[in-house]
Amino acid sequence: MPLRVFEPRYLDLVGRCMKNEAPFGVVLLADGPEAGGRTPVSTQSIGTLATICDWYQGTDGLLGITAIGGERFRLHDVQQKDDGLNYGDIELMGPEDQAKIPQEYLPMVGLLRAVIDDLGRLYESVEKHYDDASWVGFRFAEILPLDLLQKQACLNMQDALERLKYLRPFLRQVRQDQTTN
Repeated sequence: MPLRVFEPRYLDLVGRCMKNEAPFGVVLLADGPEAGGRTPVSTQSIGTLATICDWYQGTDGLLGITAIGGERFRLHDVQQKDDGLNYGDIELMGPEDQAKIPQEYLPMVGLLRAVIDDLGRLYESVEKHYDDASWVGFRFAEILPLDLLQKQACLNMQDALERLKYLRPFLRQVRQDQTTN
């Protein structure tokens, strides 16, 4: 996840995370001023820990970081600090059980291999688990052109095979769009 950081509160957060080699939480805004709403900030209840793996100073002077998503968490009790940054108590959800990929989803694995090969550097340091339905589903949720609520739906799912079932129509749509263009 590439991010451009310019607000002082986020610069401070990035500095603390890098100094302490600590992750930060990423949750989708549901409502609030930053999401175009008028109500206080509210978020989805499930998010992802992210760890900064690279940073650079942009030609425009802004800080750019690349973060890799890690464990999912369930968010409890959010408080906004004086600097405007939101903090919350979280419960780590732990990894999903590994699930073997059923025969009907094996074509998705071949497609994912090809896509990740095409993406090159972006995934070169990521350990690959093409035999694990959870890993395959989460990679497609990252890569496919889904809107944020569809990505959130994938994150919320507790069953790897249900996630693959959910994603398969999107893959078909992308393939159909490519053949008609």
